Amino acid sequence: MRIVNVEAFVFDAGWRPWTFVKVSTDEGVTGWGECSVPRGPFAVVGAVEDFKPLLIGADPRAYEMRFWDMARLAIQGPLGARAKALAGIELALLDIKARALDISVVELFGGPTREDVRVYWSHCATTRALYPEMGKPPIRTMADIHALGKEVIDAGYSALKTNIVFPGDPARVHFDGFGGGLGTTDQVADNAMLSHIETLIGTFRDAVGPQVDICLDLNFNFKPESCIRIARVLEPYRLMWLEIDMYSPEALRAIRELASTPICTGENFIYMREFLPYFQNRSADVFMVDVPWVGFSQSKKIADLAQVFEFNMAPHNYYSHFASFISASLCAVIPNVHIMETDVDDVPVREELVTRVPEISAGRMKIPAGPGWGTEVNEDVLRAYPWKKPKAHW
Repeated sequence: MRIVNVEAFVFDAGWRPWTFVKVSTDEGVTGWGECSVPRGPFAVVGAVEDFKPLLIGADPRAYEMRFWDMARLAIQGPLGARAKALAGIELALLDIKARALDISVVELFGGPTREDVRVYWSHCATTRALYPEMGKPPIRTMADIHALGKEVIDAGYSALKTNIVFPGDPARVHFDGFGGGLGTTDQVADNAMLSHIETLIGTFRDAVGPQVDICLDLNFNFKPESCIRIARVLEPYRLMWLEIDMYSPEALRAIRELASTPICTGENFIYMREFLPYFQNRSADVFMVDVPWVGFSQSKKIADLAQVFEFNMAPHNYYSHFASFISASLCAVIPNVHIMETDVDDVPVREELVTRVPEISAGRMKIPAGPGWGTEVNEDVLRAYPWKKPKAHW
């Protein structure tokens, strides 16, 4: 079996792009991968094209060798767009190998360690605040936050994650860490911000009761000093975790040591080398891995390394249903899972993009069964909604 073509597609998912890779073979077996990047999808497409000459004519089933071929090409700039393109290709290669054997990727990696995985409702209130055009109930007041908390329970979820949402007309979300105008680079949480965060989380806690888990994602918005203050303010609300993106393992460990609120990190790290200092410093309590950005085999190695340090993993999964099947497949083959992310509010076309949607009941997703990832990309739908140009998005 030989690779005859590698293609990348950028899909218009409403307010952000999803990026897919298709690998075709001379035996008619096709594999799909997802490597969605909200910012800079065409950089990833360009990186896929850069890797293409290495792949044409090669055996797709030897995914480990194909990884190292591409990794060595990218060794002088191994992260960023190149890593994500490599991940998308590797996911497609695994899809091919499993389909050629008529088994699932889960079986390819040793079979399942579980029948289903607990999932949490991610970007709860965030998406509705930013994108009212979805037609979901608006987030104008804290009463709307409370109502959404009740909706989470009614839908059967036992955990949710939100961002720093400011209800209003229009509502907004604090995302200065991802960009902004003058005066937005300082990453300071003043008393007004602390009070608002406490009110937001307190409203969710009042709505969902004491048993449902709540997470707050701080992203790259604050320096350690402010993160410590936020973590201390939220101690009475028993968060499942406070999620913080930070590229200093020592700084993150200081936050963890000075407050009792659990810390989660890792969605932006690539490969074991980046995770290792955070594991060694015990910088967080739970670690994320982004499979569409890292690739499956490398994510499995990261999870195995986390097991050595007695950490659980919680896959980052802010993409299409196809990515949910990929992330759930990782959860199926590792022994150290905390919970998995999933978005509930999304564009309706998401349901048409794949041949099979995730089976979620009582806040748990059924582990995919073969062949391959357990679902396929509907190429007609994919081609019908191309991402044509950059749009404003968070």
